[in-house]
Amino acid sequence: MVGKHSGLVSQLPAGAAQWLAASVAVVHQPGGSLFKDISADGDDWEPTEIESLCMNCHENGTTRLLLTKIPFFKEIIVSSFSCPHCSWSNTEIQSAGRIQDQGVCYTLRVRTKQDLNREVVKTDSATTRIPELGFEIPPYTQKGALSTIEGILDRAVAGLEQDQPLRRAMEPEVADKIHEFVQKLRKLKEVESEFTLVIEDPSGNSFVENPVAPQKDEALSVSWFKRTAQQDVKLGLRADDDQDEEPAGDTIEDMRNEVLAFNTNCPECNGPASTNMKLVQIPHFKEVIIMATNCDSCGHRTNEVKSGGATEALGTKITLRVTDPSDMTRDVLKSETCSVVIPELEFELGMAAVGGKFTTLEGLLKDIKDLIVSKNPFICGDSSITDRVQKLSDFGEKIDKIMAGELEVHFILDDPAGNSYLQNVYAPEPDPELSVEKYTRSFEQNEELGLNDMKTEGYQEKAEQLKGPNER
Repeated sequence: MVGKHSGLVSQLPAGAAQWLAASVAVVHQPGGSLFKDISADGDDWEPTEIESLCMNCHENGTTRLLLTKIPFFKEIIVSSFSCPHCSWSNTEIQSAGRIQDQGVCYTLRVRTKQDLNREVVKTDSATTRIPELGFEIPPYTQKGALSTIEGILDRAVAGLEQDQPLRRAMEPEVADKIHEFVQKLRKLKEVESEFTLVIEDPSGNSFVENPVAPQKDEALSVSWFKRTAQQDVKLGLRADDDQDEEPAGDTIEDMRNEVLAFNTNCPECNGPASTNMKLVQIPHFKEVIIMATNCDSCGHRTNEVKSGGATEALGTKITLRVTDPSDMTRDVLKSETCSVVIPELEFELGMAAVGGKFTTLEGLLKDIKDLIVSKNPFICGDSSITDRVQKLSDFGEKIDKIMAGELEVHFILDDPAGNSYLQNVYAPEPDPELSVEKYTRSFEQNEELGLNDMKTEGYQEKAEQLKGPNER
């Protein structure tokens, strides 16, 4: 866990990093948690006080740390420093949540003033861009915040105007250009013309609200990406000298014959957990990698599936007509490149939203319900809106009816990589309720899969040409 958040630990006040490392080193007792839910009834729950150096007068002051959970940011560290010698004080809130397996990029087309009211969770590692203005807010230049699109624009304007009086005295030409640009930012709030807002977060913890959930948001697109070595270093996931090192892993033959285990963090309580990984051959399909995580602290269990083979030449669209409760027991392999569509509910779940899964149809529907209803941060607390809560509650009830066999729907798995699978219970005979369609991927789908720039022909000859005379 310390390695997972070493970038955060390095930013804590003096003395706090040592306390956090010592706290993490204490073995979690079953049922316990390092981060407690925020509550007004916790009489025995007090902040930890640490004597630390004041960076203003260089005397010793006091740092108070509180590890807790609040909505939207989940686990956080609240740190407060005060110095009795010079009366200097400082208070910060830093996210201590789990860094996701992939980074996320939200691209929003702002078309109306209502779009400015969309709520946004923006972490300090996120980059914010407005391409039309050539404007960018680099990562780690602002603290993480829960805001709206309008709030992000206001915050950017306030940051640019902060030193304007000094600029007008020292560099009037620069001040005039900044003033002109600030007026352009303010004009965006009138939404006289469409503009694009891009939030790219390598930690995967930023979020932009979909006001029409659970339906697809036509103005918002979400894509996931693999972090670079430099981004891993900035997030504290690896050391600087590990960027060019290739991990010495086992061969494929060794992986087929054993279960590999490695330490990780629980996605629910953030406590130490273990993940087991196994290479498995699915009959009548292909080889996949199944990863299962078990947490002894809170009992949480989860599994994830990644394809162990190559991308298929054609995409696959699997359509199942759900007519009986027994359909809920069908095995489902949903890859991370697969989207889920239920036309009767006007519902579409994009690829990577729930990751790769090897489960049953009932299990996948439960995961969808949890994602849209139970774990949706914008239907609880002060951010909840009655109409939205009712709409999502109705969606959850329809999912329950599907699982109970009371509502007939078409369940569609659309995987452009061709790595998803839905069990045919009549095999080897055709299934009357199941259809599998192979199709040619579009340019956009190939672009999302990274296939357009992938070259697999002539690379050996090119490598020989690049070698020096002593290497040949």
